Amino acid sequence: MNFLKNHPFAVDAHFESSIVLTFAIPKEQLQNMIPECLELDIYQDKWAFIAVAMVQTKKLRPKGFPKFMGNDFFLIGYRIFVRYTNNAGKRLRGLFIIKSETDNKKMEFFGNIFTHYNYTTTDISILSKENLTEIKSVKSDFQLVLEQKKGEINLPDGSPFANWQDARKYAGPLPFTFTYNKNDQSVLIIEGVREDWNPVPIKVKTFHFSFIDSLKLTNVILANAFEIKNIPYTWKKGKLEKWK
Repeated sequence: MNFLKNHPFAVDAHFESSIVLTFAIPKEQLQNMIPECLELDIYQDKWAFIAVAMVQTKKLRPKGFPKFMGNDFFLIGYRIFVRYTNNAGKRLRGLFIIKSETDNKKMEFFGNIFTHYNYTTTDISILSKENLTEIKSVKSDFQLVLEQKKGEINLPDGSPFANWQDARKYAGPLPFTFTYNKNDQSVLIIEGVREDWNPVPIKVKTFHFSFIDSLKLTNVILANAFEIKNIPYTWKKGKLEKWK
């Protein structure tokens, strides 16, 4: 029944909010964290990137099913920016998932039947007060505080990007997500389809992610932070191909 994990059908959802923080790390430190079929998506021949995505998802359901059958949940995903050259010779840009969490046991159960993402369930709390919004988890030991700021927002201190235009090139999610089966050297390609994609820069006041700390990386820099709101999103049925 393992074939069920290969995204056997398309999925529709609505992103009420998608907050993505992208961290720049010297490329040498991430090379061993991706499978042999992928290559890191490098910036300035120096930086590779890990994105932390926090998505409030509504009405997730198999494509064609009515909305009332969908599920609402919060998703936290940790992904590495990568590239993959498919059998047709086309170079695809996307993400390799290294950790997935949700606040919904039902999503954990079905997500682990129909994907390879290895969901676990955690607690999530969101508190807004005055001009601050805090998203945190006690079990997963992370905290993010965003500041609602009017006017122009500067790039995070130390960001390798020269401007927000460059930074948007590393604003997830990207068009593709990849999973690799080392046993038979097959690559599963999942394509996402999105509409009205307009990432808006956000101001990060403080952050802490225990999972990022656990990777024992050095010189980790917050490179950008974006939010998108109220967009439809579709994942196409997974496509499986041999790498070699």
